[in-house]
Amino acid sequence: MNLQGESVHLPSIRDYYSAIQLRSDRWSALREAAEGLVRHGPDSRKGKKFQTTARDLLDALALIEAYWAFPGAANFAHLRRLLDHGNCEDLLVAVRRVARALTSGTYRRRTIPLTSEDGEQDDTEDEASLSPEARALGRPYFEVLIVDEVNEHQERFLRHSLQRMRRPEDPFIYEPVVVPSLEDALIGILFNYNVQAVVVRPGLTLKSKNELPILSQYLKRVGDAEHVDEIEPYEYGPEACRLIAKIRPELDAYLITDRSAEEIAGLDLGRCRRVFYNQEDFLELHLNILRGVGRRYKTPFFTALKEYSKQPTGVFHAMPISRGKSISRSHWIQDMGAFYGPNIFLAETSATSGGLDSLLEPKGPIKEAQDMAARAFGAKHTYFATNGTSTCNKIVVQALVKPGDIVLVDRDCHKSHHYGMVLAGADVVYMDSYPLHQYSMYGAVPLREIKHHLLKLKAAGKLDKVRMVLLTNCTFDGVVYNVQRVMEECLAIKKDLIFLWDEAWFAFARFEPTYRKRTAMDVANTLRETLRTPETAEAWEAQQAELEGADEATLLNTRLVPPPDARVRAYATQSTHKTLTSLRQGSMIHVNDQDFKGEVEQSFHEAFMTHTSTSPNYQIIASLDVGRRQVELEGFEFVQRQVESAMAIRRAVSTHPLLEKYFKVLTVADIIPEEYRAATSTHYYDPKQGWTDKSAMWQDDEFVLDPTRITLTVGGTGWDGDTFKTKILMDKYGIQINKTSRNTVLFMTNIGTTRSSIAYLIEVLVEIANDLDDLLDDASKMEKRSFQNRVSALVEHVPPLPDFSCFHEAFRAGTDTPEGDIRSAYFLAYDEDNCDYLPLDDTLMKRLEEGEELVSTSFIIPYPPGFPILVPGQVISPEILAFMRALDVSEIHGYRADLGLRVFTKAALEAVMADKN
Repeated sequence: MNLQGESVHLPSIRDYYSAIQLRSDRWSALREAAEGLVRHGPDSRKGKKFQTTARDLLDALALIEAYWAFPGAANFAHLRRLLDHGNCEDLLVAVRRVARALTSGTYRRRTIPLTSEDGEQDDTEDEASLSPEARALGRPYFEVLIVDEVNEHQERFLRHSLQRMRRPEDPFIYEPVVVPSLEDALIGILFNYNVQAVVVRPGLTLKSKNELPILSQYLKRVGDAEHVDEIEPYEYGPEACRLIAKIRPELDAYLITDRSAEEIAGLDLGRCRRVFYNQEDFLELHLNILRGVGRRYKTPFFTALKEYSKQPTGVFHAMPISRGKSISRSHWIQDMGAFYGPNIFLAETSATSGGLDSLLEPKGPIKEAQDMAARAFGAKHTYFATNGTSTCNKIVVQALVKPGDIVLVDRDCHKSHHYGMVLAGADVVYMDSYPLHQYSMYGAVPLREIKHHLLKLKAAGKLDKVRMVLLTNCTFDGVVYNVQRVMEECLAIKKDLIFLWDEAWFAFARFEPTYRKRTAMDVANTLRETLRTPETAEAWEAQQAELEGADEATLLNTRLVPPPDARVRAYATQSTHKTLTSLRQGSMIHVNDQDFKGEVEQSFHEAFMTHTSTSPNYQIIASLDVGRRQVELEGFEFVQRQVESAMAIRRAVSTHPLLEKYFKVLTVADIIPEEYRAATSTHYYDPKQGWTDKSAMWQDDEFVLDPTRITLTVGGTGWDGDTFKTKILMDKYGIQINKTSRNTVLFMTNIGTTRSSIAYLIEVLVEIANDLDDLLDDASKMEKRSFQNRVSALVEHVPPLPDFSCFHEAFRAGTDTPEGDIRSAYFLAYDEDNCDYLPLDDTLMKRLEEGEELVSTSFIIPYPPGFPILVPGQVISPEILAFMRALDVSEIHGYRADLGLRVFTKAALEAVMADKN
């Protein structure tokens, strides 16, 4: 970052999305300043400038490094002395080693000496460059946050006392970080991702003295911390434990107190693992810290599978591939063994004994692994699945819904839910999401739409038949519901309503405090607490009196309060393999249902048996177990980096003058209409205003946008989304994406996204833009007109998205409410005599416009957008037909271009009507 005049360029703090990025860049800048000092000498004019810059950087870093164990206070003071004494060479050596260690992570594996007397160090060593075997041999490293206001001597005593407790047989190694106040503790656990345990001591104070804005903004994200000014000093310790559990529930907290056991017993200590009473038993504290981290590190099934693979066995059962025998003896498939290596085959077995377990009836390590996953994800019960979330969705629906039950379904949800409705025999009410016509995308279902259908069913006397609300959170395009508000207001209408939240793309959200508040399991746990409070009962009684006799319009415009006796019944299905570490098709079902044990458990077991293979893949189960370990120990860190990567893409595209010509990253305001958000919730990054703190919008808005979903408009390139995805990104540059629309493509960051992959993406987009510039520079007048026509067709002349029409009366349960029997329609189409095929021509459109009712026999699913625009039994509207005719996609599942649109014959519909009557 050397600019003219060899100065060190320091971007403004407002240019940084997070303090993590600021810390990294400031160390890089300090290295550049030290290099300048060595190059010019401390006494030259340029050298003095570099010296001043280095001093300013050390001052800035001092505020940041107070929350990290490495490089630590002693090493930081050493750097200051080197600068003050003009030891430029030694300063450069030390700064380079710190910067490299922070970038590579080598400080986690070994001590990093900062003086040249300690000999040359391998500054090129990188964690990622080590073999998996070498990394597995090392002891995992973490940091312990100690909260206590102590002087320098006392801090040194604390550090040395804990370090003296280390033993060679310890499974982990840790370093302490000491901060003085409750607020510093909250900043620390949100800033320092290395922290795995917090020790709260009696001497802590309340307020932080650190006024760096990028750090103090962490406190704004902690809504529960607003009342801490009102508590007494003796409550600081218990309050710190409670807030830690609220913000980072995966962390272990330990309270050291001088208060009596009787006083402590009645306090909310969050998830405090142990209370130590006014004693300095450092060995006991040390052992508890290791035991707490070990509890999360444990992987019951993965460990059992590794041990099984080491046992000598003879296979006289299924699976010749077990232990690799059919491969090792082969003359023709040795390449498979060479590619995968031996371990995967040694661990391949159909056995459920020998230390292993059965997924269908888990009682051993699988059961323990599922219980640990439930703890990690905030569920009461968790079930592993080895054939994807499509199967998870069908299991939950079949377990909860019986024929004739009414289910309110997000119309543009994943197709597995629609097929689940067929299997269960549900009467389906399809709810429309708000459309984004200009981008050929749907958003999510407004709360007003959900309440309208519930109130309509209540008015028709059918509320007792309503079983479930099924919604996708977050949507493929990143629209996230206000889950708590949806559940509260729906429970105010029907107090035992079940919620199935499809979180296929949202498993990672549990491990970031802002995201977590909009997940099903977290909201379910919150409602379990709030519904039983006196405040809820008072608010509900007051609202009942106020709304007595209120009409639907009033109820729609009122934020409804749930009754205190409402039942919390929430289910979440997650594609672990999509956003966390797991092999493909590894998924989980999370349950937080107060009536699960008494009402659902047996039917759930039967549904699980129905859809789960009797030969589940053990490698997938093991990967789910390991993936759970990872998120409990480093999920917070990885999700932070995932969000930072997405923000980097948003900023790069928004500020690059060439990219702006052909591309645009859709903002919050582009994807969420203003009626569903605050007027100020418009963007995450604006080139003129900089970064927006997302915490306010995530706290209150009806919908928010997951920043890790970056929707990029590509209509300006003249290519539609599908062509841009396959012909340009994949075929030419090897960049993989999934979701497209007519004029957009979707990029998603995940916990595996690296900074180099972000840089490559930006380089590719710039190259594409440069190529388009060159193409248009050399284009003839007619070629330019052709290009503009293509752009106009993609950007301006976009076919409007159709709403759900209705079910034909042959499949309706009544005329006053919209629910339809999708199962009857689905199986009626099994008889070809009941079906006909009609071409998508002007004649068909004319028939519809003249009022003829034509009814679909099957699911019609164009890709993109990837959800049914027609379902069995649905009346085909002119708008739906117009949309189908305007589609220029390569895939439309359920539609045969050689035959036409499959519909029910008039005779078939009349026969169904006659049977109903």
